[in-house]
Amino acid sequence: MTEKERYASAREIYAKAGVDTDAAIAKLKEVPVSLHCWQGDDVTGFDHDGPLTGGIQTTGNYPGKARTPQELMQDIEQVIRLAPGKKKLNLHASYAVFEKGESADRDKIEPKHFAAWAEFAKAHHMGIDFNPTFFSHDRIKDGLTLSSPDEETRRFWINHGKACIRISEYFAKETGMPCVMNIWTGDGAKDIPADRLGPRERYKAAIEEIISQPHDPKLVKPCVESKVFGIGVESYTTGSSEFALSFAASHEGCLPLMDNGHYHPTEMVSDKIPALLAFFPEIALHITRPVRWDSDHVVLFDDETKEMAKEIVRNHALERVYMALDYFDASINRICAWTVGFRSWQKALLSAMLTPHEQLKKLQDEAKWTELMVRQEEMKMLPFGDVWNEYCIQCGTSEDGWFAEALRYEKEVLAKRG
Repeated sequence: MTEKERYASAREIYAKAGVDTDAAIAKLKEVPVSLHCWQGDDVTGFDHDGPLTGGIQTTGNYPGKARTPQELMQDIEQVIRLAPGKKKLNLHASYAVFEKGESADRDKIEPKHFAAWAEFAKAHHMGIDFNPTFFSHDRIKDGLTLSSPDEETRRFWINHGKACIRISEYFAKETGMPCVMNIWTGDGAKDIPADRLGPRERYKAAIEEIISQPHDPKLVKPCVESKVFGIGVESYTTGSSEFALSFAASHEGCLPLMDNGHYHPTEMVSDKIPALLAFFPEIALHITRPVRWDSDHVVLFDDETKEMAKEIVRNHALERVYMALDYFDASINRICAWTVGFRSWQKALLSAMLTPHEQLKKLQDEAKWTELMVRQEEMKMLPFGDVWNEYCIQCGTSEDGWFAEALRYEKEVLAKRG
């Protein structure tokens, strides 16, 4: 059978299950997913020469790492070609692009320092999401930023956050798409703290001051992201899940951002998504693969990834959930890591769109548990791969040829970077 014949057969099979594959493909083409820039250079950025700090770590030394803004943009363009689907760009503030002889500390960064990224995004018809960078900087004092008891330290980082609000609005105006601005810090304590409330009160006041920076709430979507712990902050994290959720719930216009690597191993973000949708008009999501804790492995087409996508799709929340990838693996080809992760989330979304959710919900409401189990299992055996292949073809890429193209790029581009 040809690819067209395989897809025609799959379309008929899904139609018998009550699913319109053409409609699912058309819908997925319009769903933006944010592609994170930091996979390409191991979260190094361009505004400092020091190590990666703040409770996070990249492991591996695979050759071909992007060393300049131009190389990083070139690599992102390659991923855009290899991965099907609509993309946004996700930047950290540490990726500012300075002219020769120019520099600005993080509390003084301006939109002009990101003009190259805005032009890049517009050239590729992408919006931009943004993140203040509260790590890898010598103004972090005793491992603390926004929760520091030192007023001068705290003021520096508050000013950084406010600058990022201004830059986020610049991005939104330039691209014509809302900018999700995510606030996350690695603030915490390595051992048992003597004061858990004080840092959180300072953290709360600092974030309140940051988001008080005038901005259009239709253009800038401030978020607060939680975490369980990090390297060097194993005993106490200022921005815990309870803190982040409570802050977002009590501050209009602030969204909760869940990273599915930022929870205890038995917690499933797929279950948390509908819980938050019951209370928040919009939420944000960072998609990763936590092998042990927040290990930021490449996203795969695994069970939890599929469950997260299901909860977004079956609750009609595609326009309520801002989705972004977040992982960094330096032990393998970085282009392939980016591409596999993006493709995996696309697969998860398509799989969710090819599920007859209304029929299954009806079985649950009618307590027909046996039939529900049977139908859910039947769906796993339908020819998903043929529909996915058709989606790739319509997006101008393929399932079979992209890896060979990535290897060609490695040989001709990445291997020559030294």
